[in-house]
Amino acid sequence: MTFNWFDRAAQAEEPTVPSPEEKTTSPATPAPEEALTFAKAAYERLKQKQQATAKLAEESISDGGNIEPVELESPITAIESASESISEPVADPITIDETEAPAIRPLWMQAQAETEARLEEFRSNAIVTEPEPELAKVKTSAKTVEYVLPPDLILDDGFSWSAEVLASQGRRVEDISLEEITWLKRLRQGLDKTRRNLVNQLKAIVGQGPLNQDAVEEIESLLLQADVGVAATDKIIAGLQTKLRQEVLPPDQAIAFLKQLLRDMLDAPYTTGVHKRSFSPEKDKLNIWMMTGVNGAGKTTTIGKITHVASKSGYKCLIAAADTFRAAAVEQVKVWGERSGVDVISNPGQNTDPAAVVFDAISAAQSRGTELLLIDTAGRLQNKKNLMDELAKVRRIIDKKVGDDVRIETLLVLDSTLGQNGLQQAKVFSEAAQISGVVLTKLDGTAKGGIALAVVEQLGLPIRFIGAGEGIEDLRPFSGYEFVEALISG
Repeated sequence: MTFNWFDRAAQAEEPTVPSPEEKTTSPATPAPEEALTFAKAAYERLKQKQQATAKLAEESISDGGNIEPVELESPITAIESASESISEPVADPITIDETEAPAIRPLWMQAQAETEARLEEFRSNAIVTEPEPELAKVKTSAKTVEYVLPPDLILDDGFSWSAEVLASQGRRVEDISLEEITWLKRLRQGLDKTRRNLVNQLKAIVGQGPLNQDAVEEIESLLLQADVGVAATDKIIAGLQTKLRQEVLPPDQAIAFLKQLLRDMLDAPYTTGVHKRSFSPEKDKLNIWMMTGVNGAGKTTTIGKITHVASKSGYKCLIAAADTFRAAAVEQVKVWGERSGVDVISNPGQNTDPAAVVFDAISAAQSRGTELLLIDTAGRLQNKKNLMDELAKVRRIIDKKVGDDVRIETLLVLDSTLGQNGLQQAKVFSEAAQISGVVLTKLDGTAKGGIALAVVEQLGLPIRFIGAGEGIEDLRPFSGYEFVEALISG
């Protein structure tokens, strides 16, 4: 069964919205004992699924399992059969008197003697030597696969934390996939640097009762260092001060309240009605996603990764290589297309009109029944008016070509390592194009995770995808709940 990451992104949010009192007194995460039990159950189920898959592969390799290993001919029997096949066709034409010709023997007798000698030598070593006929190798290999678990299927702290996050969202043991566990572990690892700088110091500060001026300044410094931004930092501190003036909270409950504040901030763009929470291509219908951003932000790489996610989720995809200005851009997107098994529509000429490539790609997508067309646009600086006008022209071509029957989205790709500088780019792009959301890339340990809060607070744009590495599996649809847990967890 195909695992649909887009449907998961829409459903894997906190299942119920607690009251303000419940948000503080009843954290969404399960008790440690329950979380550990859940993690163990999930691990055992995933292990059983892996072993069942290996067993099916074994049966497939061994021709449906009709031949059992016990039926294999032993090495001794095999050699005895070989000796019989050598000796039987040769008749004994004459009787040799050994006294008459003791030193002269026919070739067939020499061959038979050598065979007997090899057989005797093999018998003497058969106890210590494992049989290695071809079928036995297949069986041995299949059994090895059955019991050697994938590297990500290890019941360690990362697995337990990932299972706990999924359990707190109402997920059942039987619904958890190894892909989700692997992704959450990778996300947590990508935010590890920011988390270690935040968690311990925040617990020490918020556990001291009402925030005084010194505590406020300490929290401000922590959040600004994490690239949260001034506007988002002020909002977070105001919320903490209001709550901690009402009651003194233990550190764990104060952290739980802080998590809820951050989730509310990340969900704010959906409350205005401008942006929908669900961001997935519609099945059996053409969807067009146009990728924008400055050079070096990772647009082409992001297209390849999104295409990979969409293909694995059961969508028919196509890529338009409309970045016709940058050298080797078309070849780069073709490489990503090959890696994800998706065709790329391009123009072999240099400095061709991007709008013409987009026009051809839409025609191809319509004729092929494509469900998701991703368009790679040229990188451009936000202060280059002529390039921004070109971006608007491409969007007009799309609108004119497809009309109202096609869902069109524009995603802005931001490099997380740029921090606050990336926000200035985003502001100009959001004015020139109808931005549907943001893709945060390169959040793999060198960046600071607070930039996600700054983007949402200052731009009012939702984050649609987040990348936490360079591999094709290192980008997934964004979940505010999971992001906050990865950002602030002990």
